[in-house]
Amino acid sequence: MWNDVQYCTHGTLPPPPQKPPTCLKTTPNYVVLHGKPETTHNYLLLPSCRITGIECPFLETPQAANYWNDAWENARPGGAVPVQYRSIGLGINSMGARHFQQMHIHMAGVSDGTQLRLQDLEKKGLVATSPSHWNNPKYQVGITGSKGVRTYRALVLPDLARNLFALVDRYVVIPSGLNMADQTLIVVPKMTTAGFAGAFYVLSSDNSIHDGTSTCDQLLVYAP
Repeated sequence: MWNDVQYCTHGTLPPPPQKPPTCLKTTPNYVVLHGKPETTHNYLLLPSCRITGIECPFLETPQAANYWNDAWENARPGGAVPVQYRSIGLGINSMGARHFQQMHIHMAGVSDGTQLRLQDLEKKGLVATSPSHWNNPKYQVGITGSKGVRTYRALVLPDLARNLFALVDRYVVIPSGLNMADQTLIVVPKMTTAGFAGAFYVLSSDNSIHDGTSTCDQLLVYAP
């Protein structure tokens, strides 16, 4: 993946037999590429600088770009690389669950069931409204994905202005004595029949919680 970034940003051909990627969008801070399989709801946003993954401390600094908001601005309806699915999901895997050593945020779909489940949990008061409450067991909720029900810590935010990497480290990882490398993060924009509802569900999980998961792949929809 780093070779792909280098090609998009500097025109450096990847070593054979790797083929040059299709650069869907290139900026000073990131590039957008197709995911695999290539569908209209499977894209990747990768930093243009060398960042291995979720565990990199640089992601929590003010110098890091707001990659989550960048992903949303591209994936949203009307964005530069819109995810063509009723509901959108953004996600990053833990170190153990990823296959490539260049950070990438998946821009994909989520099922109607996931969207409705999150809205129902919010109505029942089972989604934290402040990052400081994110680690409360009350907000550990079960959501059905491709491998059955998994447990996530659920938070709702009005926007993606704050650094999500810093939030999960400060309010979940450090208080619980966990490792940032083991975390998965998923963002699901709240959608209604009228469109984007002006809020984002942010899900954190890892294998330290009962039925937790270290991958975002169980909630995101990549294939047709």
